[in-house]
Amino acid sequence: MTITQKLLELSTSLEGTLLHDELHKILYSTDASAYRIFPIAAAIPKSELDIVKIIQFASKNNISITPRTAGTSLAGQTVGGGIIVDVSKYFTKIVSFDPIHKTVTVQPGVIRDELNLYLKPHGLFFGPNTSTSNRCMIGGMVGNNSSGTTSIRYGVTRDKIVEIKAILSDGSSAVFKEISSDEFLEKTKGESLESGIYKSIYEELSNTDQQIEIIKEFPKPEIHRRNTGYAVDLLLKSELFGGTEKTINLGKLLCGSEGTLAFTTEITLKVEELPPTNNVMVVAHFHSIQESLEAVVTAMKHHLYTCEMMDDTILDCTKNNREQAKNRFFIQGNPKAVIMLEVASHTSMEDAENQADALITDLQKNNHGYALPKIFGADIDKINELRKAGLGLLGSIVGDNKAADSIEDTAVELSDLPNYIAEFSAMMERHGQNAIYYAHAGAGELHLRPVLNLKTKEGLHQFRNIATEVAVLVKKYRGSLSGEHGDGIVRGEFLPFMIGDKNYELLKRIKKAFDPHTILNVGKIVNASKMDENLRVEAGRVEPDVKTIQDFSDSLGILRAAEKCNGSGDCRKLPSAGGSMCPSYRATRNEKDTTRARANALREYLTHSEKENKFDQEELYKVFELCVSCKACASECPSNVDVAALKSEFLYQYQKANGFSLRNKTFAFNAKLNGLGSLFPSFTNFIVNLPFVKKTMGIASQRQVPLLAAKTFRKWYGKNWNLEITESFTKGKVCLFCDEFTNFYDVSIGIDAYELLTALGYEVILVDHEESGRAFISKGFLEQAKAIANTNVAIFSDYISADCPLIGIEPSAILTFRDEYIRLADDKENAKKLATNVFTIEEFFKNEINSGKITSEQFSDEVKTIKIHGHCHQKSLSSIEATFAMLNLPKNNSVTIYNSGCCGMAGSFGYEKEHYEISMQMGEDTLFPKIRTTDLGVIIAAAGTSCRHQIFDGTNRKALHPVTILRNCL
Repeated sequence: MTITQKLLELSTSLEGTLLHDELHKILYSTDASAYRIFPIAAAIPKSELDIVKIIQFASKNNISITPRTAGTSLAGQTVGGGIIVDVSKYFTKIVSFDPIHKTVTVQPGVIRDELNLYLKPHGLFFGPNTSTSNRCMIGGMVGNNSSGTTSIRYGVTRDKIVEIKAILSDGSSAVFKEISSDEFLEKTKGESLESGIYKSIYEELSNTDQQIEIIKEFPKPEIHRRNTGYAVDLLLKSELFGGTEKTINLGKLLCGSEGTLAFTTEITLKVEELPPTNNVMVVAHFHSIQESLEAVVTAMKHHLYTCEMMDDTILDCTKNNREQAKNRFFIQGNPKAVIMLEVASHTSMEDAENQADALITDLQKNNHGYALPKIFGADIDKINELRKAGLGLLGSIVGDNKAADSIEDTAVELSDLPNYIAEFSAMMERHGQNAIYYAHAGAGELHLRPVLNLKTKEGLHQFRNIATEVAVLVKKYRGSLSGEHGDGIVRGEFLPFMIGDKNYELLKRIKKAFDPHTILNVGKIVNASKMDENLRVEAGRVEPDVKTIQDFSDSLGILRAAEKCNGSGDCRKLPSAGGSMCPSYRATRNEKDTTRARANALREYLTHSEKENKFDQEELYKVFELCVSCKACASECPSNVDVAALKSEFLYQYQKANGFSLRNKTFAFNAKLNGLGSLFPSFTNFIVNLPFVKKTMGIASQRQVPLLAAKTFRKWYGKNWNLEITESFTKGKVCLFCDEFTNFYDVSIGIDAYELLTALGYEVILVDHEESGRAFISKGFLEQAKAIANTNVAIFSDYISADCPLIGIEPSAILTFRDEYIRLADDKENAKKLATNVFTIEEFFKNEINSGKITSEQFSDEVKTIKIHGHCHQKSLSSIEATFAMLNLPKNNSVTIYNSGCCGMAGSFGYEKEHYEISMQMGEDTLFPKIRTTDLGVIIAAAGTSCRHQIFDGTNRKALHPVTILRNCL
């Protein structure tokens, strides 16, 4: 029987899913590390029995299995050549909670921040706080012994382990928890695999020579954040092995073992009282890295809750990130590094401020920092978000020189930090490197990254040489090569040097005791793969020449645009984390539907396909199918991976080879067809909504095709514009973009916009221009979209200026000028110039309000309560705050913004019969429930025509465009 036949047989026996098609092998071949290893399959188990069957199958067929949750591992722990077992979809239950003893039991797929949302009403939380906390899962945190920004106050994951329930490598179950010495010895008796494990550990660690070797070679015990091999040094605290502790817990050995010893299915954790709510952050600014780290020793004498460092490379990356640019408000001057120092008080804000002042005084006394601003309240959260985005931001660096994670997790004792970093910096200088520094500085852990081009042999050579030299340096200080990210592939091969050959042989024997047939995450911790093999990119490769119709020169081509995705998995965050990315993943919870998956699949085929048209891949169609082009990734992804742009290019190239379907043509040419249909609108509306027509066109029967207005907006304008007295237009002139949605469907909104603007004293003009091209772009008809972009840029370039801006009603239409036209138009210079004077109508109003041209006195005092749902393109390319400012202008308007994610309609997507259910699920994720609980007297504002249709279909509530709402407030 072939392996494929065996996999099919296994698949039929599972309650969950076994995926062994080419696409899923690609998607599970990478994580957030530099590595790429193709598995033979990916399993999505639904039950513990599924996991037992997979383990037994692996053992019988000599195949490795690799446990995986969110796949955010930075050292390559969650890639492997066997079966990837992804528990992130179904193992997501909080099993039990004990508020008296402050413990909680969870399955490994529970997200850290989701757990804390559950615990918060009880006044408790789980302390370890990684930068990936809104998508990383407890199973992965246990596998890595994660820590994060709060470890100096709340410890690391290993400190929180109460009990681990696991399936052993023979399919049997075991529970590892705190037991007495007598209970430990009792467990050594018997013939089971579990008994053999206890017996082996007892025999190994009872050896006094081995104990001496561990104490001598392992990292200093003062270094709390250490993930070097298996935590056998901690077991020596037991009285069984010469220590003083009366109990022992092998769960702490499993923590940090990277899934190489057992397969965890349930974890019981200690939780603690919520941290203080009176917080002050001091952001110390420095002219040099060395100075900043010397300041850490002084700062850590104070009772800090966080002590985090970022260098100027990361800070500079925030300038061009739409989301994080807002969070760099605290920067003064041009620091080489900043350290974020947070103090807190349970008693009062005054006490917290006194602590902050004492910290500042101490730093000033020691001449540490040229600026020491204090930050309060929600602004602290913004800075923490910027800090969390650090790794992803590094992915946005344009070109092949990337921040390589070969040495990025070293930890030394705090007192050794200044000397260590001085030697490290000198070493980097010898290598001609300006390394990137970001650090959990208060814990002595530095995330140091050289900037290397791993596509070159020279870069690959440096990758190894620098890693080797850093290992020697860390060993000199008896530090840990891994402070929190684990050994994985990138550091695994250095373990014999870091802990000594005798200790390394001990680890191999412990691995053998747990996993006699070597099936659990093979090649991690022991017998590790070479750190410079199995990389995502091949050194010395010939770079593919990929021709595109869109201009991706801002990323040096579409391939490098896709390569900006480093796998950090921000696109896997759930609705509770806020934002909109990624709607399809939130609806399905499948890796295939993440932003990351789309970038990875495109990278793979553009790099390795032998086809002349590398885009002509059925697998790419599958991975892009549920992308709704919401543009959330263009702003929320720290690496700025704009998958909507990638998708439109893919669709164009793919359809060139495979043809454009009738339905896609109909949707793409919708504006042209509406021009004909509007000659007889009633007849057209009747025909397009006939059941057999919708069925023929592949439109969901549950949807009503939008109805054409009796008269187009252009016709209305043509009859009404010259009736106004031009002398009353004292505020200036604006050009209103007559988008295809307003012109044919939402004519009343166009009229409201015109009447609102003219009533406020603006002359409103419409010129003869083309449609926006939005439908062509979304369906991949880029030749037509390019022609439209060229025409519109030519029409408006000499007409639009700061004195006569172009403003638009429909966000997805007007924002093409600021986004897609830059990639499509031949006249790039004028396209960019034009874009600076193009605004959504809400942005225009906000600007005019700020300049004092529009005031609240021009509106009624009627009391109105309004809630805003933002269009996805507004959130990504504009700002919902502009809508808030506009609607908040009337004195008695009470306005709030829904944290509502994507509505799910996304143009034609929600009308397509095969996408109807998932479209509605996207709406159900956040938007629909919020609207259903909104009082009927509240006005719902939504700028997007698709959003308004989706809100009505999902909740039977009518939403109004902000323009209409403000018009009614005159």
